[in-house]
Formats: sequence, structure tokens, C-alpha cells
Amino acid sequence: MSLAVELSGQIPYLRRYARSVMGSQTSADNYVAALLEALISDPSSLPNNHGIRTGLYKMFVSLWSSIDLNLRDSQSAGVEQSATRTLQAISPLPRQAFLLVFVEGFSREEAAYVLGVDDDELATLINQAHSDIAAQVATKVLIIEDEPLIAMDIQAMVEDLGHTVTGIARTHTEAMQMVGADRPGIILADIQLADGSSGLDAVNEILHEMTLPVIFITAFPERLLTGERPEPAFLVTKPFEPAAVSALISQALFFREDVRDAA
Repeated sequence: MSLAVELSGQIPYLRRYARSVMGSQTSADNYVAALLEALISDPSSLPNNHGIRTGLYKMFVSLWSSIDLNLRDSQSAGVEQSATRTLQAISPLPRQAFLLVFVEGFSREEAAYVLGVDDDELATLINQAHSDIAAQVATKVLIIEDEPLIAMDIQAMVEDLGHTVTGIARTHTEAMQMVGADRPGIILADIQLADGSSGLDAVNEILHEMTLPVIFITAFPERLLTGERPEPAFLVTKPFEPAAVSALISQALFFREDVRDAA
């Protein structure tokens, strides 16, 4: 199997990791594109002593030292300032470690290799991430999900984190009604809803009226990780683990708080 074929199945998930760590599709996808350009120029630069996937993530982490990528498509001083702030607010190591293990599914040994730390340091980082999540300010959550059992699971996870669920919407219409009745601080949305409408459409309509973080839930993540159009920054894959949902809620709120503090 060629390197290109082996990498093609990993790139969507690398985009997911990059977006969740950076809180931005544009910045993250720029870094992924730069990584691919580097690999095309020199395929031997990919570390492979721990497997191609692990080497790909390790190589990607090393690209975060270059701020120029965040500014590649900037057209104004305001956009440049925003991109610079995104890089400065990039998730600290504890959050990166947590995402690698609980969202990307790496073993602790693999995550330690990706981040360039030893096993004891990784354990400390993950413990710190747990503490950071526990200390995070609670918010209101709107769940847009048409499958009752999944909605109940998400509600239980959200409430275990200390957040309040404002409602569970099964359709586009219900979502609009609920967000108008009690404005949430974050939305968790399925892609396909019971009435045949799209959770993406419902969220886009909501975002025309207000700015708030959104986490999408889907059984087909590759469809929203192409890098070819505007796509979500935060994505949970079905079936999901509670820790993955916890990690991405925390990440979304982390970047919301960073923007608020920097404003």
C-alpha cells in the first residue's frame, strides 16, 4: 500500500484533531495543508517508528511553531489579530493530551510519543486536563438530537459536567423555538433530524442571530472533515464515549472564554 493511500484515511481525523485543538477550521486546515505539502516534498520526513498514524500526528504537532500559516489568507488587520490570538490561545499540553487519548483514541504510550513527553508526564497532563474541565464555568446547553436514547445519554453527560440542559429539540422548528425561549451557551447538534431536516441548517439559522460554540454529532465524520468548504470546528463521532463529549464541550467553551477575555 502506498504512503498516499495510507495517509488518505487519516487526514480527515487529523483535521478533526487540529480543529478541536485550535478552535478554528481555517487555521487548522491551513496547518494540515502545510503538512501535506511537506510530505509531498519529502515523504521520508514522516516519523514511522510508531506507525504512520502516530507519526503523522507527531509531525503535525511540530508545525504549531509557525504563526505564518495562521495568517496565510488574512485580508485585514482585524483578521490578522484574530488569527494571532488563535495561535496564542492554542490549547495547552494538558488539553492536547486529553484529546489525543479520549477523542482520537491513541494509547497513552502513543500520545506521549506524539507530544514528546514521557509516560509520567502524560499522566500528569491528563490529570491536569481533568482538573481544568472540572473547574470550568458551567453554561446552558441546547441538545438537537432526534434519537431519544442518544439524547438522554448526552443530557446525562452534560449534566454530570455541571451544565444545564435548556431543552432537547428533535426538529429544526423545535430547535428555533427552544433557542428563542432560553438562549444557550453552547449547542450539541445531530446532523440529520427526525423531520428530515438538517441540524446544520438549524444551527446556521441560529448563528445568524447569535454567536455561540457548536459541537456536531455524526456517524459519518468524513463528510464534514473534507477541508473543501466551511465545516465544523468541533465534531463528535457516533458511537461516542462520554470522555470524548466531555473533551469537546470543554474545548468549545475554552475558546469561547478566550475570545471573551481577549475582547
